[in-house]
Amino acid sequence: MAPLYRIERIDVQLHPEVADALAAGRPVVALESTIISHGLPRPDNLRIAREIEHEVRQAGAVPATIAIVDGQARIGLDDDALRAVASSDEVVKVSVRDIATVAARNGIGATTVASTAHLAALAGVKVFATGGLGGVHREARDSWDESADLTTLSRTPITVVCAGVKSILDVAATLERLETLNIGVLGFGTNAFPGFYLADSGHRLDWRVDSPAEVAAVMRAREQLSTDGYGLVVANPIPEADQLDVTLHDRVLQAGLTELDRRGVSGKNVTPFLLEFFHAQTHGASLAANVTLVLNNARVAARIAAEYAASS
Repeated sequence: MAPLYRIERIDVQLHPEVADALAAGRPVVALESTIISHGLPRPDNLRIAREIEHEVRQAGAVPATIAIVDGQARIGLDDDALRAVASSDEVVKVSVRDIATVAARNGIGATTVASTAHLAALAGVKVFATGGLGGVHREARDSWDESADLTTLSRTPITVVCAGVKSILDVAATLERLETLNIGVLGFGTNAFPGFYLADSGHRLDWRVDSPAEVAAVMRAREQLSTDGYGLVVANPIPEADQLDVTLHDRVLQAGLTELDRRGVSGKNVTPFLLEFFHAQTHGASLAANVTLVLNNARVAARIAAEYAASS
C-alpha cells in the first residue's frame, strides 16, 4: 500500500507513481471517477477507464484517477481500486460537500468534477481532464439548480480540460456564471464554446489558444499575476467528424426536455435521466461521442501538463 501524505489537514493517499512524478516536477493529469461509476455502462466502463489513463500516458503524463476508496481519498488508483469503482454497487457520487461524510463512514465514492478538482489541487496537480463541465440548469430561475463545479472552480487553482457543458444545460447562463465567478475560459483551437456532443454550442468565446504551449503560458502568467486561485477552463471541442448529427441532437434534446417535464423529474436526477434518454434515443451514438471526447480531452490535458512542467 502506498504511504500516506499529510496535505492541508487531511490524509490523502498518493499512488507511488503519482507521488514520484509530483516530487520530480513531471506532468500529472487528474481524472474524475464519476464517469467510470455512473457515466459509462458496465462492463465497458472499466476498459474505457484504462483507455483514458493510457491516452494520458501516451501523451507524456502520469494519470491520476481520483476516488474515495475504503474511506480514503486516493490520488491515482491501482487496478484493484479502479476495478472496485467500476463494478461495486456501493459506489456513491461524491461532490466536495460529501467527501468528509464518505471518508468518515469508510465508504467508496466516485468523485465529480468539483471534488476531483478539489482533491487534485490539494495534492498539487495542476491539470485535470474530464468530459463536460457542470453548469446552470434550465429553469434555474425557479429551481436554483446550479452545479457545484462552478463555485468550486471559483476558488480552486486548477486547469480543467473539457468539451464545454452538456447541451441539456443553460449554456448562456453557464457562461455568464463563469464570468461572474472569475473562471477563465479558453477555446482550444476554436472561437466557439463547445456543446459536449456538438463541437459548437452556438456561443462565442473571447479567447482562443491553438497549442498546449499557449495554455501553459497563460497558466504561468496567472501565477505571476496572482489570479491562479481561480480555475481555468480549456474548452476543447469534440472533432466535428465525431460529433452527433446536429438534427438528431436537437430532436432528441427537445423530446427529452418534454419527457422530463411530463415525468416531473427534477434536481440531481435531471442530468442522468437526460443522458440515458440520449443514449436510448440515439441508439448509442451519444455514448460513442462521449467516449471520443473524453479520450480527446485526456490527450490534450496531458500535452498541456507536459508543456507546463517543461516551463517550470
